[in-house]
Parts: sequence; structure tokens; C-alpha cells
Amino acid sequence: MEVITTHVNADFDCLGAMVAAKILYPDALMVFSGAQEKSMRDFFLKSTGYALNFTRLKDVDLTAITRLIIVDCQHSSRIGRFAEILHRPGLEIHIYDHHPESSGDIVPTGGVIRASGSSTTILTSLLREQGVEVNPTEATLMMLGIYEDTGSLIFPSTTTEDFHAAAWLLEHGASLNTVADFITQELTAEQVSLLNDLLKSLKTTELHGVEISIAQASVDYYIGDIAVLAHMMRDMENLEALFVVVGMASRVYIVARSRISEVNVSEILQEFGGGGHASAASAAVKDLTVIQVLEKLEKVLRARVNPRRTAGDIMSSPVKTIDAGATMEEAREMLTRYNVNALPVVKDGRLAGIISRRIVEKSLYHNLGQVPVTDYMHSEFMTATPGTGIKEIQDYMIGRNRRLVPVLDDGRLAGVVTRTDILRYMHNGEDLYDLARAPVPMKSKEMRGLMGRTLTPRILQILHDLGTVGDSLDVPVYAVGGFVRDLLMYVPNLDVDVTVEGDGILFAETFAGRFGCRVKSHDKFGTAVIVFPDGFKIDVASTRLEYYVSPGALPTVERSSLKMDLYRRDFTINTLAIRLNESHFGVMLDFFGAQRDLQDRLIRVLHNLSFVEDPTRVFRAIRFEQRLNFTIAKHTENLIKNAVKMDFLEKLGGKRLLAELVHILREKEPIKAIERMASFGLLRFIHPVLELTSRTRILLEESRRILTWFDLLFLDRSYERWAVYFLVLCESLTHDQLWGTCTRLSVSEHYREKLFETRSQGEEALAAMEKKAVRNGTMANSEVFFLLKDLPVEVLLYLMSKTGSDEVKKWLSLYFTKLQNIRCFITGHDLRRLHVPPGPVYRELLDLVLKARLDGKVTSRKEELELVRHKLKKM
Repeated sequence: MEVITTHVNADFDCLGAMVAAKILYPDALMVFSGAQEKSMRDFFLKSTGYALNFTRLKDVDLTAITRLIIVDCQHSSRIGRFAEILHRPGLEIHIYDHHPESSGDIVPTGGVIRASGSSTTILTSLLREQGVEVNPTEATLMMLGIYEDTGSLIFPSTTTEDFHAAAWLLEHGASLNTVADFITQELTAEQVSLLNDLLKSLKTTELHGVEISIAQASVDYYIGDIAVLAHMMRDMENLEALFVVVGMASRVYIVARSRISEVNVSEILQEFGGGGHASAASAAVKDLTVIQVLEKLEKVLRARVNPRRTAGDIMSSPVKTIDAGATMEEAREMLTRYNVNALPVVKDGRLAGIISRRIVEKSLYHNLGQVPVTDYMHSEFMTATPGTGIKEIQDYMIGRNRRLVPVLDDGRLAGVVTRTDILRYMHNGEDLYDLARAPVPMKSKEMRGLMGRTLTPRILQILHDLGTVGDSLDVPVYAVGGFVRDLLMYVPNLDVDVTVEGDGILFAETFAGRFGCRVKSHDKFGTAVIVFPDGFKIDVASTRLEYYVSPGALPTVERSSLKMDLYRRDFTINTLAIRLNESHFGVMLDFFGAQRDLQDRLIRVLHNLSFVEDPTRVFRAIRFEQRLNFTIAKHTENLIKNAVKMDFLEKLGGKRLLAELVHILREKEPIKAIERMASFGLLRFIHPVLELTSRTRILLEESRRILTWFDLLFLDRSYERWAVYFLVLCESLTHDQLWGTCTRLSVSEHYREKLFETRSQGEEALAAMEKKAVRNGTMANSEVFFLLKDLPVEVLLYLMSKTGSDEVKKWLSLYFTKLQNIRCFITGHDLRRLHVPPGPVYRELLDLVLKARLDGKVTSRKEELELVRHKLKKM
């Protein structure tokens, strides 16, 4: 049985989302987990024309539920009795919610969780994408949900997706008149009285430089829609952050609204069992009085409200500087290398001025490339301290049209604030063109609970130990990259990569000495590998940046900040970091919108020159797209096409190209990735004539089936899957062309023998077997064995994929399952005891015996010895 439900005190977004989910899950029952808000109860009383088929909770057998579909909620504490079955083995849980930043304790097996104005919007988008039609009644109910949670599409949390969803519903007959009747209702006498009490109690105080407003009241009866009152109060009094606390009968209700990034009301109300958006949230508290809730709220606010940001919060550090003796030409090279628009000029260790890209380019236009930067640098400029307010810097930049403000700490250059930093702060982290200039941190999220639920106790303990060592060395330590990405996706990943804002090798050696591990270090790159006694490994690196002297070249590495370290990575989804130091354990940092791209299932590069600097990222983009079932973002796809058109991949060394190709062919399902490579025109970089023909597609599919069959045999013969797919992919290449490909890719001698030399032997054997199959359809077991015994597994599987003869497939299968393991009972020692003189005759006699065994002519050691004696007599 399937059931669709939502949180208690359901609102119109819950209703709209449940109706939409019912269309996606037509066999599911719609069941409210508890009471509904007053507006919803009024709706059911007044809208008798709507035939909504809801089932009462008391009529549902909880033990019979096989799939639970939850909308607009991720917390077990908010779904009533349905929480009782959450941990039952085999239960599917699909969640559709628009609160990704306030993920709850329910672990879903399906559904969609992403930022949007309403949960109804997400489900409407799914219906729209799948081409599902809705009737006017369903469209109206869904429109109610969107309009309520987006404030008729004007709340700050409203997204473009909400507008698209509303437009689609309008096209399908949604009645805005009906929506208006229920969304824009006049206040009742009770609400007016409560609003008056709340305004009288309203108090605004400053906390960490942020104005917080709190209003409280108590009534003996339930009054609905206090969220409407909170909105009215915020707008009437122009409040930045408002918390409304109302005691009603046995519960205390909290509604919070925020216009500023320093107050994330969703995180704050999670402490009370509630949730919502960063700008709008609510909670219902049992077993506490209004006074107790207010006391707890004050403690939570003191811990959760972020101080107003200063220059020290958003500055970029460490700073790239240029020496006063450098020329304008050298300045241009540095500006381009580090992708910045201005550089501080330093003389004798002290800040002397600022040189901007605009001045440098104009000087070069006038042939002044060899003059020193001090001749044309800005020598009058504002400097800030880490405590300087952002407003002061903002006013300076706008009033004086400056790009950069140096930040000095005791006279030392500690960082810089750029124009992009200010824009990002003003726009609260919205995407701008240059991702590298994001404020620190752009977004953070508490991950301790998710880590505790999904990681093994051992891995969790190791992460704590890494943080402890970081604390002892006074350096920040982070888990980064794919490990964090897969953690968010509930995908097991034991490849732990650690980044240290300090000396990574010293950190690794300290950890190894404390916990009895070994260390392999690489001084050139500042990296190390910690090897545990049982072989488990952790990669450690110092935070660093990379720049490329030319397209396709290996990178030059320099020490840098965490943000710049993450900026050098391939795709946004791999730029997440989790702090491991004890005081910040489990805090995830997202500088470049990785969470958004994970929600949208997109592969996106961080900057436009990504594939120019490192063309191997083209192959990684395809690999991640297929492995994660994501989509390469449109702009990223265009950048790939441009890199192919400009032949940047020709500049790749053969080993690097082969390494990426091997990674793709080792994937569980590599065929779609090969097709994607072909669609981008990448196969010609393996060999100019290589194409993905219809025959190649058929052979690849056949090889996939053959490999699946072979793996299910559980034979004790290891092999490389990638080599089989590579042979199939290159099946159309001639002997000389395959040699050219192996040479181009710098294939090792070991694999060159497998991929090149034995392919010819294998194809000769295949031709002989197919000829036999056509002539009489029979081959002795010994013929099959001696024809195939010297061929590696990869070539045999390639032959099995290539042949169109069922008879040949049967012989190859017989070899794998039976013949390859048959051995003689007798050995050379037995021949020596028979006084056979050593020499080639030993091989001849043993092959004779093995041939007889294979063909069933001898079955025991005694019969084998008799056969040898008989042969010796003849000889």
C-alpha cells in the first residue's frame, strides 16, 4: 500500500503538493497526519464542489504501507503516527520538499529535495517535465499551494521555477478568483485583537550588531494564520528579523521572518522542532510555557545569530602581491595568471600602492610594458582593518570607483576586499560571474547529524582524530571533494581526501606518529598519503592554487587558501568541504553553489577556461555525468565543444589521455559515456579514424552482456574490464592503426601485449573456430583448449563479444567454465621416474596426456601413466 502524507497543521502548500503527488502516484492514499490550519479547515467547509478523496488516519493499517510519500516535511517529529514505521526494513520513503537547507532526520530512498518557493512547485515541475495533464480543479488546488508559500509570488524565497509552475497551472485552467478567495481573506476579530497585543509587546534589541525583534502574547483558544500577522508586523514596522511567540491552549507557536543573512530563522527554529526557509520558518512547541520558550529563544539567538560582517569576514586571503620593481608587462602576466583585476604593490615588505588591470592594459597600449609599476600605480587609497564595517568599504568603492581595498592587521597586509566581494555580500550569495571571489563562507551547513547517520563508526572516529591532530597543530583541517559530495547523496565513499590550511606533510606525519600509521609524502606538491596498518589510506594535501603555463600542461602549484584550493577543482559539485576541527566539526562550507548543482543534478565548471587549462576535465565531466545520472550544464557543454573545436585535447600527453579513458571504461556502465564521447567528437583523439558505428554499438552492448555473465561465474581469474571495452571500441582499427593508438596513448609494455599483440592471435583463433562452426559445427575439447590457452582473459572476452556464432560462444564458454581448469595428474617427476631423459619430449608427453584428459580418453592417474608408457614404447 502507498500513502501520501505531510506534516501536522497542514497548509495549502501541503494540500497542493499532496494533490500533485496523487497524480504521480495514482494508487496512493492521501492521508493527513494530523490537524490542518484554520484556512485549510475553512476551505474544506466552503468548497464542497471539490471531490477530494482523503482517507482518515484511523482507517489506515500502518503495517501494510510499503511506500510512504511525504511532502513539505523531512522531520519525523512532524508527521504524527507515521513516524512509527520509518525504520521498518523494506519501506520506501519518497520525500518532496523545498527546504534543503533544513534537512531533517528522515532518510529518503527517493523523491526530490531542492530549494524552491513551495513544495507544490517541485511536484508541478515534475508533472510538467513528464508531460502529464491536470484538470482545472487540480490546477487550482496546486496554485493555492504555490500562492500561499510564495506570498502570491512576492516573498524573497520565490524562484523562477515558481513562476514557471504557476504559468503552467494557469494554462491548465487554474482559477485565480478561487485562489484569491482563500489566500486574501480579511482578518477576523480574534486576529485583530491578537495583532494589537503583539504590537504592544514588540521589543527590538541589538545582538552581535544585528537588530532582533520579538513579540509575544497568550490566548486561551486557537487562532489560525498567525504567519499572516507576522508578515504584517514585519512590513508595518520595517523589521529586519522578527520572532512572534504565541501561547494557545497547550502549545506555543513560533513564527519567524528574516530579511538578512545574519539571521537564518530555519536553523534557529530547528532547535524547537520546526523548520522552513532561511527567511521564513515556524514551530509548534509542546510542554513549555511562553516564558520558557522565550528564555530558550534568547539562548538560541545568542548562539545562532551571526555577527554583522566586517572586512575580515569577506576578505580574500592570502593576497597575491607584486613587487615595486616589477614591470607593467610582468603585472599583466600576474593579473592573468591569478585571474584578478588589481594587485597590491609591495616595497620593502610594506604596502606601497595598487595597480589595476585597466591601467596596465592602457600602459601596454602605449608601449609602456617595461616601465615599473610604481610609475602608474594608485598611491592614494583606502585601507581597512579586519574590523572595518562593510558599509564603509562599500561607500568608498562606489564613491571613488575603486576595485580593491587592502586590509591591514597591525600594518601587515592580511587580505583584500574586492568589488565582487561587496556585490556578493549585497546579493546574499547569488551567483556572479567570477566564482573565485566569493565571500567566506558563502554558505555553511551543519552536517554532524548526517555524518553520524551515514558514516561507519570507524570513519567517523578517524575524522574526529584528524580534527584533533589539526587542533594540536593549530591548523584548520577539512574533508573535501567527492567524499563530501557522496555524503550528501547518501552514496558510500571510503576515499577520504583531507585538505589542511598549513603544512599537509607535517600534519600527515604527526597523525601517523600518533596513530601508528605510515606516510608516503610528495614534497613537490605538498601532499601525503596516510597508510593505516590494515591498508586503509587517506590522502592529505596543503591548500594550494594551480595555474597553467599553457593549455594541457601540468599545473604549477603554490600554497593558498581553502577557497582558492577548492576553486582549482574540476566541477562545482566537487568543491564542498567539511571542517573537522573539534570546535567546528561537521560544518560544511559551500563557496561555489555546489549544493544547488547537486539538487539540480548538474555538472558545471567553475570558470570559462577550465577545459583550456586542463582538457582532461572533458572526460571527467562525461564520467561524472553518467555515473551520477546528472546532466552537463548547457554552458559547460558549449565550453567542451569549443575545447574540442580548438584541438586543445591534442596537447594532452598520451598517458593522461589513457588514464582518463581507463577511468571511463572502468565505470559500471561505460557505454553511455562512450556514446557521449562520440557526440562531442572525442574519439578522434584516440585515433583519427575511430568512430562509433552501429556495429561498434552492437558489439559494446554484447560485451556488456558477456562481462555480466562472466562476473556471475565467480571464476578465480582477474581481468581488466576497461581493456575489454577498449578492444571492442577499437575493433574496426587495423593492425597498424591499433599500434599507432597504443603508441599515442603510451600504453605500457604489459598492456600493449594484451591489447595489441595477442589481439592478432585471438582473431586468428576466432577465424579458425568460426570456420569449424560453419563446416561441421564440432570441435574436440582439446582443440578448443590448445587454441585458446595462451590468450589473456581480456582477449577471450573480446572474441566472445565479437563473434556472431552461437557455436563459437558455446566453445568459449566451455573453455572458461570447464576446460581452462583441467590439469594432468602426472607431472615431470613421474616422467623422470620412468627414466625419460629431460628435454622437449617432456612437453610433448604432458600435452599428449592433457589432450587425452580433455577429450575424456583418460580419467585417472593410472590411465595417464599407461598412456605415457604406451607412447614411450612407440618412440
